[in-house]
Amino acid sequence: MTEAEKDRNYIWHPFTQMKTADPPMHIVSGKDCTLYAADGTAYIDAISSWWVNIHGHANKYISDAITKQAAILEHVIFAGFTHTPAIELSGKLIEILGKPFAKIFFSDNGSTAVEVAIKMALQYWYNTGNKHKTQIIAFENAYHGDTFGAMSAGDRNTFNAPFQHHLFDVNHLPVPTEENVDAVAAQFEQLAEAGNVAAFIFEPLVQGSSGMLMHKAIHLDKLIAIAMEKNILCIADEVMTGFGRTGHNFAIDYLLLKPDIICLSKGITGGFMPLGVTACSQKIYDAFYADDNTKTFFHGHSYTANPLSCAAANASVELLLKDECKQNIELICNSHFSFANSIRHHDFVAAVRQQGTILAIELKTSENTSYFNSVKKEAYRFYLENGVLLRPLGNIIYIMPPYCITTAELEKVYSVIEQSLTYLRDNIN
Repeated sequence: MTEAEKDRNYIWHPFTQMKTADPPMHIVSGKDCTLYAADGTAYIDAISSWWVNIHGHANKYISDAITKQAAILEHVIFAGFTHTPAIELSGKLIEILGKPFAKIFFSDNGSTAVEVAIKMALQYWYNTGNKHKTQIIAFENAYHGDTFGAMSAGDRNTFNAPFQHHLFDVNHLPVPTEENVDAVAAQFEQLAEAGNVAAFIFEPLVQGSSGMLMHKAIHLDKLIAIAMEKNILCIADEVMTGFGRTGHNFAIDYLLLKPDIICLSKGITGGFMPLGVTACSQKIYDAFYADDNTKTFFHGHSYTANPLSCAAANASVELLLKDECKQNIELICNSHFSFANSIRHHDFVAAVRQQGTILAIELKTSENTSYFNSVKKEAYRFYLENGVLLRPLGNIIYIMPPYCITTAELEKVYSVIEQSLTYLRDNIN
């Protein structure tokens, strides 16, 4: 039996209709921005493998950190025990996050980081005697993960349709724009008047899975100001936008007002190991700090603060803060800006959006904007056939490369996308 046959027989891949999907690409190695397939074909990973490999594949600095840690301590229970990699990482994160963040809670991935944040916010009010504060406000088109609390906070759509009767109610507001920000703010204030809203959760500046939809910091600040005035906790889901993606270390760095809780994952370990982090303010932590054991935050994971993951994250954060990485991020931002302007008026382009290293191109298809837009599959194949890994979100093509990508590699990605615009226009519509 070939490896392809074994894969088909044994494995169920994520976000994949196994009956109709093409056979998965068998990758045997990776280096920097390049993935190498079993048949010898090379692909530029222009999406950082689901947005995680911010420093590229097989980064030696991170690999060496994991190897060194593996020879010392691979894992230990984190209830009643601690270890140096977690202590060091917590200190690094608190320092670069800045105020009001004071405490780090570890989990396993982005969805669990969000689950922790939601539970933390709800129990905060429970512990402080405000048990009526149970409602949550989120944005329309939001995506916060695939576990139940995260799905509840997310937009109601095809992905969670089978579970909607099991999700708790959340008030979803339109994302604020120049045209609607006053109306959205008024709606927010109306929801807050009842006094039962516990938290406002949002993806700051960029809604990733919904098609890289973007909004301005000044409009988000307006809603956060209302939340603060109405005594509503704010949760920033930076699972995707964290660690340099938006141009700054974190998207909240663009805000004047800071959230009470932030969720981090994906780029935190440079793509080497799974890890989730939920950071909170001292105010949140103090509501759980008590002689009364019933106020304990009863949440944990078997691999909480895994030492290998923490070692990888320490190395990844160290790389992020180096001048070389900052210069690379700036190069990508400027290159994206120039390319965006060069294709903005193409007759197959409906819109172009950019925030830092994230560039999204909305194609002008005859179908409505949707994850299931038929252009997706043909575009995906076209990019792979031309040596570039891009995974369209329906008719939204986006680039989110590792920070180590070279100018030549970026130019190839841009060239392939530009070629695809004419090809797809002539063969799909």
